[in-house]
Amino acid sequence: MPAEPVRIAVLQMTSGIDPAENARAIVQAANDAAADGAAMLFTPEMSGLLDRNRQRGGAHIVPEADNPVLVAVREAAARTGVWVALGSLAVLREDGRWANRSLVVRPDGGVAARYDKIHMFDVDLANGETWRESNAYAPGEAVVTAETPLGRLGLSVCYDIRFPALFEALGQARCDAIAIPAAFTVPTGKAHWHLLQRARAVEASAWVIAAAQAGRHADGRETYGHSLVIDPWGEVVLDLGGEGAALGFATIDPVRTAAVRSQLPSLYNRRAIPTSPLQ
Repeated sequence: MPAEPVRIAVLQMTSGIDPAENARAIVQAANDAAADGAAMLFTPEMSGLLDRNRQRGGAHIVPEADNPVLVAVREAAARTGVWVALGSLAVLREDGRWANRSLVVRPDGGVAARYDKIHMFDVDLANGETWRESNAYAPGEAVVTAETPLGRLGLSVCYDIRFPALFEALGQARCDAIAIPAAFTVPTGKAHWHLLQRARAVEASAWVIAAAQAGRHADGRETYGHSLVIDPWGEVVLDLGGEGAALGFATIDPVRTAAVRSQLPSLYNRRAIPTSPLQ
């Protein structure tokens, strides 16, 4: 946990099908974050490319080392001195599958941590939207944390939020903050976005930072937005609304974290739940 409050920037995007254009938006946000005194910038899921046409989008999905958006972000981090929690990029794995990968970039331009989204978004919504993430993407298998200016940061991506076991693991890892970058659909966002984000903050006794996609995208989809910063008590301290791209700022206060954990030491009170055969 840091000794002093840390200022962060949260980028809400309407990413499209052109990685170069998306990269420019992130680089500009890094410049603005540095100018406003932020130590760390958070971006949404699929910051570099949001394209449901997999044949068209696949031409831009390359190995991590060759990804032009990551190259631009690493250069921007090194130039500005800002950490960047890059919500996720679509990258090509060595086995030929794609990964929905979150990356934490240090101020020297190096990659501090990588997390591949574990839970694939395979759903049929009542409004007719159908998504099969697992048709192209391979799920990750590891819980990942990184030491950052905020203290220990836990990594997750979007649909992961619906699976409490991951956040229990991040809580037990004593994460001070958890990133939940997303590209939530509008129907699921209206129903569950704020509810789930607040619950995960309370369960882990940690700050939640949820940079989100928002608005109508070039590939025709619409995302919910409402990028959030939530304190460990579950109070929303930043909500960027659902109208489109925006950059917001918040302060992560370690005094608040300590106060919540002293009042409700649920991480320390946890006991293993015994299992028994069904009756």
